[in-house]
Amino acid sequence: MKKYLPIFEWLTNYPKAYFKNDLTAGLIVGIMLIPQGMAYALIAGLPPVYGLYAALIPQAVYAVMGTSRQLSVAPVAMDSLLVAAGLSTLAVVGSVEYIELAILLALLMGSIQFLFGVFRLGFLVNFLSSPVISGFTSAAAFIIGLNQLKDFTGINTGRSNQIQTLVYQGFNNIEQIHWFTLILGILGILILQTVKNINKKYRLTIPGSLIVVVLGILAVVWFDLEKYGVKIVGEIPQGFPLPSIPDWSNPALRDLLAIAFPLALIAFMEAISVSKAMQMKNKDHEIRPNQELIALGMANIIGSFFRAFPTTGGFSRTAVNEQAGARTGMASLVSAVFIALVLLFLTPVFYFLPKAILAAIIIAAVYSLVDTKYPKFLWKNKKDELLMLLVTFIVTLTMGIQEGILIGVFLSLILVIYLTTQPHYAVLGCFPDTQEYRNVSRFEEVITRQDVLIVRYDASLYFANLSHFQETMRKLVQAKMPNLKLLILNAESINTVDASALEMLNQWVDELKKQHIQLYMTGVKGPVRDALHRSGVMQKIEAEKFFLHIQEAVDFYDQKNAHWVQKSNQYARQSNVG
Repeated sequence: MKKYLPIFEWLTNYPKAYFKNDLTAGLIVGIMLIPQGMAYALIAGLPPVYGLYAALIPQAVYAVMGTSRQLSVAPVAMDSLLVAAGLSTLAVVGSVEYIELAILLALLMGSIQFLFGVFRLGFLVNFLSSPVISGFTSAAAFIIGLNQLKDFTGINTGRSNQIQTLVYQGFNNIEQIHWFTLILGILGILILQTVKNINKKYRLTIPGSLIVVVLGILAVVWFDLEKYGVKIVGEIPQGFPLPSIPDWSNPALRDLLAIAFPLALIAFMEAISVSKAMQMKNKDHEIRPNQELIALGMANIIGSFFRAFPTTGGFSRTAVNEQAGARTGMASLVSAVFIALVLLFLTPVFYFLPKAILAAIIIAAVYSLVDTKYPKFLWKNKKDELLMLLVTFIVTLTMGIQEGILIGVFLSLILVIYLTTQPHYAVLGCFPDTQEYRNVSRFEEVITRQDVLIVRYDASLYFANLSHFQETMRKLVQAKMPNLKLLILNAESINTVDASALEMLNQWVDELKKQHIQLYMTGVKGPVRDALHRSGVMQKIEAEKFFLHIQEAVDFYDQKNAHWVQKSNQYARQSNVG
């Protein structure tokens, strides 16, 4: 039970002292989720109440099945934008059909995550490299922010995933600026930033988003701003969403699958990143990636039955949850209960909430997604990966969110293939009066011999890098000819060899023998040794020429060579006597 329902890991021995902390954290996150959930629903192109639906069931399900005790599962800005980017091509934003597609997308995304967890496929997220994620996230933040111009300024920019379209529409309709709306939005951002600075300076958890929501509602009511053209949220349906099964027969199902797959990976990547960060700060639990996939999948599956759109773990909410003192998943259960009470009794309060305030909350939230430190780091250390980041950033900005993801994954795969086909290798030499062997290109003081070549190849041997291996060895051997008599291959970094590699090694041994060069191998691991033995390569090299350490191989060669010289001299003396 504890393996599949981790809630029993902490609930069975739940200390009473924890409840106060969990209650406080749960209430703070719940308060934070009200404006945040509604704002992210608007990003996704949905009515605000759907943000509350998505903040209700998913986090309760995750609290039962997740392995992180601080992760807060609800809507997030980036995934909401991905929902809008994918669905806007299939239905009119905000329509009944659009809403049904968003709910079905949550079911598909959750199903993919659940199956990935069951079949232990969490490693697939590794194909999204850090430069790609950084470039994509920063670009998505700009697009999210610019898509709020309509509610933030009153300018009719429409919705788009391309920055040039948004900027053009903004400048083209700049005369439409509604000054009351713009001033309200700017004040909202200033208040949010002020509260954020106070929280950071004094280590507090004041809910800035709730403060601007309350002030925004009061401003609309007191000054009758609706009469002056300030747009408000309006009526929000009251009560729980009635459970229903999403329509599997929807003709757009195939198109939704193309959206759900990358969305499932990105959502998992976001959640697992923040979960591991919390684990490092709170070492009383262990994150199990595949169980996380199952938990997130079930949160989205069950959530879709209660009108929720795609959700995942949020960075800012989880940080607030942890900072407020959350010790277990009880905090998420408290948040879910609080959201339920809001849906039952308090939705009329948000009738006069100005949309400019929700836009301000979104802009303030996505500002933190723009990463400037990582590109600077790559500029100093890895310019090739900086190029990958910039390509992903530009493609996402100019062509669209999905295109940016696809290009990013493609670039990540290209990088993986390149690194595995061009692995590192080192020619080794010995420090004077020691048995320590190091890379000759890094240590000038090491000594090499004309008759011995020692090479360490730092990768497993398989079909993709065999050409590099052969070319490297031929170049190194040629550089030492005609004095070279022994080649020692240090195989301590070779973990596996495939069938193509075994065939190549078999031919390589014959090639070296024709050149009158002996081949010794050191540090060969068990699985590699077994493969060499089964294929006959070990027998061809001779078992006595496999050693644990380089010095053993060198000593064996010197002893054997000395014995041969002694035999030759003895034979020469006998011949002279004769």
